[in-house]
Amino acid sequence: MKKSLLILGLLSSASFATQAIAETKIGAIFDLTGGLNIYGIQQNNALELAVEQINADGGLLGAPVEVVTYDAQSELNKYTQFANTAILRDRIDALFAGLTSSSREAIRPIVRKASVPYFYSSLYEGGACDKQTFVTGSSASQQMSVLIDWAIKQYGPKMYIMAPDYNFGTISAHWVHEYARQNGGDVVGEDFLALTVTDYAPTIQKIQAAKPDFVVALPVGANQTGFLEQFAAAGLKDTIGVVSTNYGSGNQQVVVSPEAGEGLIASQGYFQQVEGEANAKFVEAWQAKYGSDTPIVSGAVDVWNAVNLWAEAVRKAGSADAEAVTAALESGLEFEAPNGTVKLSPGSHHLVQNIYIAEGDNNHGFKIIETFENVAATYEDDKCDLIANPDLAEHFTPENQ
Repeated sequence: MKKSLLILGLLSSASFATQAIAETKIGAIFDLTGGLNIYGIQQNNALELAVEQINADGGLLGAPVEVVTYDAQSELNKYTQFANTAILRDRIDALFAGLTSSSREAIRPIVRKASVPYFYSSLYEGGACDKQTFVTGSSASQQMSVLIDWAIKQYGPKMYIMAPDYNFGTISAHWVHEYARQNGGDVVGEDFLALTVTDYAPTIQKIQAAKPDFVVALPVGANQTGFLEQFAAAGLKDTIGVVSTNYGSGNQQVVVSPEAGEGLIASQGYFQQVEGEANAKFVEAWQAKYGSDTPIVSGAVDVWNAVNLWAEAVRKAGSADAEAVTAALESGLEFEAPNGTVKLSPGSHHLVQNIYIAEGDNNHGFKIIETFENVAATYEDDKCDLIANPDLAEHFTPENQ
């Protein structure tokens, strides 16, 4: 009888262990349709490619990683709906989701309540601080600090801001003001526009009247790309520079005419032209799966890095348990990424990573003209110490610091 009970117990334990391993599951919520799908499709493609390679190498915890995918359809309410579903119904171990800052802010309270690790993989205005949130895109304190200093030296001190009228645009504009002040620059005007605007004549007239040395242009979505065409058509490119932290992040350079795109300056954490073995292997794998017709955007690499950092944390923890994985992530994990070595800062949950300045060419592409290595998210590192204050959950912005 005792022997039978022992065998039954061993079988039950084995069954439980197998079940636990099989439940290593991640959720993916990206904009696969709608106006933001130029970003979301590549984000999701990167996640699928990363998981495919992890599973080809034996998976995690002895079994393949399972992915549950949702299409947010470029609608904010879908992020809330699907995040709850992925956590409550699908019992995911980690969530990879979001493009816009509003989508991130909709998700953060949900994952915080559920204590599920959440990876936000997009360049953004900065300031997100949350125990459950890990940011693998570059923040404004990384991109703007480099870009504004470079542009003032290149073009002159006077700048004009054109940005979308939501928190990415408005908070990024605060950082333009801050880094202009630090580097002896002057913001001579700014315009915040709805994503639905298609006629930029009023903005262009304001720019002409302000006479800046350069414009900090932060266009989001297909409609706002029209600003770049109208700016070039007005003949302003010969006398006024254009710089951006997000131009090219959705392959805008592919749809913008060579006349409008040539000479535009972009500052991001990744361009496909980055040199190095890790990027060469990544591009080769990407093109083998998805083809080479469309350049790889920075958000795709941000997701690739997020999945691989999470997987490394699971291996280090020996478990997909949220608390154990978070502790592993906070140990200062490094990863040889396509954009160079990235390292997770334990306190802020942001990456130390390279920032590149690239110039648009006349053939819908970029040429990298300067590399800034190991750029830290200084603002986030200063404001957000989740080791000392694990209950801190705030979106810091320049005006509330």
